[in-house]
Amino acid sequence: MPHSLPENVRNPLKRLDRYILGKYLKTFLLALALIIVIVITFDVSEKLDKFLTHHATLWQIVSVYYLNFIPGFVNLYSPLFIFISVIFFTSKMAGHSEIVAILSSGIRYGRMLRPYVYGAAIVAVAVFVLGNFVIPKSNERLIAFEEEYVKSKATNYYSNLHFQSEQGVQVYAESYDVKRLQATQFCREELAPDGHLLRRETASNIIYDTATHLWRCSNYALRTLDTLGNESLSLQRRADVDLHITPDDLNVLSTRVETMTTPTLIRYIHREEMRGTGTVKNAKIELWQRIINPLAIVIMTIIGVAIAARKSRGGIGVHLAIGISIAFSFIVFMKVTTVFATNGDLSPFMAVLLPQIIFSVAAAWLIYKAPK
Repeated sequence: MPHSLPENVRNPLKRLDRYILGKYLKTFLLALALIIVIVITFDVSEKLDKFLTHHATLWQIVSVYYLNFIPGFVNLYSPLFIFISVIFFTSKMAGHSEIVAILSSGIRYGRMLRPYVYGAAIVAVAVFVLGNFVIPKSNERLIAFEEEYVKSKATNYYSNLHFQSEQGVQVYAESYDVKRLQATQFCREELAPDGHLLRRETASNIIYDTATHLWRCSNYALRTLDTLGNESLSLQRRADVDLHITPDDLNVLSTRVETMTTPTLIRYIHREEMRGTGTVKNAKIELWQRIINPLAIVIMTIIGVAIAARKSRGGIGVHLAIGISIAFSFIVFMKVTTVFATNGDLSPFMAVLLPQIIFSVAAAWLIYKAPK
């Protein structure tokens, strides 16, 4: 095979890949396990009184609360843990002159990076799957547990609801009771593209019937107008009507984007864009974070190697200090751009992508300047 490496060269490279990849994954998992144990210990000491006050059982605390707490924690802090792990074991390799031996044997710096990138890709894919499909369901169970046993009871009553349920359709309700599926002083208006009123439905009280999927309306009034301006009015004391909305449309709690899987979140964004509500920006930021943020694991890995592969007199302590400073700078920058997107004119996509671009450039520069 042309340009292929001899067998005696390929085998050591495979062993090197296994060696570095094994250290990468083992160190990351060990660091993750240690941090999780520490965090759970502090969390238990903080919330123990609330667990006892609300009579949460040990099984509920372990199987419902902490089992659903861990995936979100891993997803949120995995770039930081990866970074610290890479700094730690690569600094030890550099201190034992292993990096010098690898490069002196004729292996290119880019080739040495390959198992690091393999490890980062494995973790990034796992984080992507967790963030897009597993963690939303875990968050749903976690929030339900917290509302029952940790926090004060959730709000089940909302007032002055106003939104666009579909194109050209405005909905208003003076109040809505989540548990009773009941709204008061309800109004639904259908408008023509020119703003001309076509249909208006009002009711003093509406209750959703889960069996028929209709709204049971009190003092129901239906007013319709045709294109010629002719008006018709229908009044009923009691009526079961399809109002083309569901209880979820009126329930503010159903808009918690952190509990939606990514396909559901995409549908929610399309619906909210059409409705013209103010929750679209937060939903888009959540979506792009789930899609783009796993790249941070690759970026942090490359930066970690570039820093830790240098043999330093200060040893691992200097590398860790530099590395943690860079990692926290990355996290702070991500938070700052998110604030600009939420409260300013920066698009959600750019708010999430900009830190990745800037630190990717920094990673490329550090690799370029690294001693080879």
